[in-house]
Amino acid sequence: MAEAADFQGTSASPARRWLRRTGALLAGAPLLAGLLQLPAATPADAAGQESPQVASSAGSVSVAVDSLSPSAPSEGDTVTVSGTVTNNGKQTVTGAHVDLQVGPPLETRSAIDSLAKKSDDLQGPSSEKVGGKYTEKFTALTPGVAEPFSISVPADKLDLGDDGVYQLAVALSGKTSAQPWEQVLGIQRTFLPWQPEETGSRTKTTFLWPLISSAHMAAETGSNEQQTPVFRDDELAEEIAPGGRLDQMVSLGKGLDVTWVVDPDLLASVDAMTGSYQVRSADGSTTPGKNQEVAKHWLAELQQAVTGEEVAALPFGDPDLASLAHNGTNVTGSLNHLKEATDAADETVDTILHVKPSTDFVWPVDGAVDPSIVKVATSAGADKVITRSDSLQDNLSYTPSAARPIGGGTTAVVADSRMSTAFQGDLTKASASTLAVQRFLAQSLTLGLQTGKQRSVVVAPQRMPSVSQAQAMAEALAALQGGNWTESQDLTAAAKTKPDPAANTKVPPASAYPSSLRKQELPRAAFEQIARTQSKLDKFKVILTRQSRVVTPFGRAMNREMSTSWRGRGVAAVGYRDGIESYLNGLIDGVKLIQKSETKLSGRSAMIPVTVQNNLVQGVEHLKLRLTSKNPTRLKIGGDSYEEQPVTVNGGHAQSVKFTTSANANGQAEVVAQLYTEDGQRYGAPVTFDVRVTEVTPTVMLVIGGGVLLLVLAGFRMYTQRKRAAAAREAAEDDTAEADDETDGPQSQPDAQQNPETSGARLEQETGAGSRADGPEQPSDPAPDTAAESADPSGTGERVDR
Repeated sequence: MAEAADFQGTSASPARRWLRRTGALLAGAPLLAGLLQLPAATPADAAGQESPQVASSAGSVSVAVDSLSPSAPSEGDTVTVSGTVTNNGKQTVTGAHVDLQVGPPLETRSAIDSLAKKSDDLQGPSSEKVGGKYTEKFTALTPGVAEPFSISVPADKLDLGDDGVYQLAVALSGKTSAQPWEQVLGIQRTFLPWQPEETGSRTKTTFLWPLISSAHMAAETGSNEQQTPVFRDDELAEEIAPGGRLDQMVSLGKGLDVTWVVDPDLLASVDAMTGSYQVRSADGSTTPGKNQEVAKHWLAELQQAVTGEEVAALPFGDPDLASLAHNGTNVTGSLNHLKEATDAADETVDTILHVKPSTDFVWPVDGAVDPSIVKVATSAGADKVITRSDSLQDNLSYTPSAARPIGGGTTAVVADSRMSTAFQGDLTKASASTLAVQRFLAQSLTLGLQTGKQRSVVVAPQRMPSVSQAQAMAEALAALQGGNWTESQDLTAAAKTKPDPAANTKVPPASAYPSSLRKQELPRAAFEQIARTQSKLDKFKVILTRQSRVVTPFGRAMNREMSTSWRGRGVAAVGYRDGIESYLNGLIDGVKLIQKSETKLSGRSAMIPVTVQNNLVQGVEHLKLRLTSKNPTRLKIGGDSYEEQPVTVNGGHAQSVKFTTSANANGQAEVVAQLYTEDGQRYGAPVTFDVRVTEVTPTVMLVIGGGVLLLVLAGFRMYTQRKRAAAAREAAEDDTAEADDETDGPQSQPDAQQNPETSGARLEQETGAGSRADGPEQPSDPAPDTAAESADPSGTGERVDR
């Protein structure tokens, strides 16, 4: 980007400093001439000694500026610079002293960038020593030992002139035994913004304060009425605990005038922690969470912090818009998830924070855009895209205001790339943090001095700042908001600012999208897996009596599967998606058919039971069970090849469904049981079993019927024969009795009359026995057919109801 070469209406430096420097140059001219007369060093000397001017680019002594207060001084202030000096060489430094040096103002934003790259370079831009008593001396600097320093100097002693950003250097000078002359052995440059009086056109600055985390909740919930949530880990508790990253973001942002940018998923997750929750361990087991009070405290602090402040809500889960645009739009249903995430944002934030958020903004990764990203970003209803000036670049000599129309009723809110990236990197060291703060302030002031017109600037830092980065951001913002050249502005107001007609409004092509960002995107396979999970959920939910218990947690989980936080964490992203799909498969398998072994059908018709097991907590309905015969000529079900019956099963119960069958022939028939949803979709795996038909055919029934008839006729013939034999015996007995009467008289009659029934029965038994034992076997006495009426077990198969 082109930058302004000069500040409008400002001079390069004050006249008194120009005169001082000119005098110093004239005074040093004779000495310079004498030095030019000296013989050149021999190669041996050059090899054994370092140059008296510069030993190396970095120097043998490191200088760290750990504190500069105030960061943006005004007239009457005293500037205090503190830090440490460390001798990294092998020789002791003697006669050492630390001095402050002030250089000329840096007139462009690119000049600030250049100086930042050479902050410890001894060959960097020269500056003038403050001198006098504003120095700190050391008798000796021992190798490897860090020595602290602190120098305080009134601002009016720094000879600062017109408004601008000045180079402030801290230099360590001294001698060593190898180089026994005084020289600069280490230096650290930073920036000193100087605008002691209020400007007439303050820059309106919007700073986004992001509250975003990675995905912590799983789709799994408890089986109780409250649906106890399950967390994948306990890392969120560490982030919101005192001193944690998100705790610091809230406590630091509370006193600042910022626009809070929140991921509703973070709020929902912390809110879930305020009650009973479970944490999954590495071995797959779960343990009760114990950070309820921590979660309640963090939410209470956040609610207080956002009161009266603007809150912009991202879509639920902070979906990766670039990944969706480049790899997901051709996968069915992907854009629907973005719409659902956007719809969930407003209700979630309003319910938990009790503020009405703005849902008009979307924020692609690093503000990088192309036409497809803009199209996807606005497809869910948002009409403002937060971009960055290194993506939507301007060929201007100044930085225009952030808002600009990019077509289709969409506004690009272009964040300043230099200020937005000022707090990246490792800022755990105080020196790195101080340099970041001063550089941020320097860029802000230089931007404001480019023109005499008021402009609107947006700062969009990294999504998840570390604790040290957040602390540096807060320190810089406090100094900026207490300065004289800016004023705070909400994001919504920045988006409504009148656009600069000279600003670029053309979205860069897809070829301009950074390859480093493209490599971190979610692949197409991720969106295909999400679509597969959604398809399974759609089929599953139709049978549930309480769909929200499953649909809501899985819907939110699929939003998290698309999160920007998975960038650079491909393995973890795959594991999360696999876990969601696997858990859903387990729930689906909770409603299934019980396996059946071979079933024996020993009658012409019978009832075959099929059992549906529901291992879910809630009941299922809107299911049909279809039983199909693969051989309907042998076995019919319900009068045809198949029959369907509705199924309703309470949670934790099993239900047997009975089907009427009829056999037409002996043998084995394959039967398939399959569950279907009401819209005709298969549900679950089928159960296949065999039915062995032992019932005879009608022809055999005819033969058996004839045999039975013959048996009846044979029995009737035997009966008549026995009756005739009995009559003959009775006649013979009568004759014998008469003969006996004639011989013995009446004495034998009582014996014959004592038990006539027993006597007759005994006679019949004996006669019958004699007939069966002595008579020939009759052809009409076949072995009885007990197939249909046998009480014996039917074999190894299952019994059926008849």
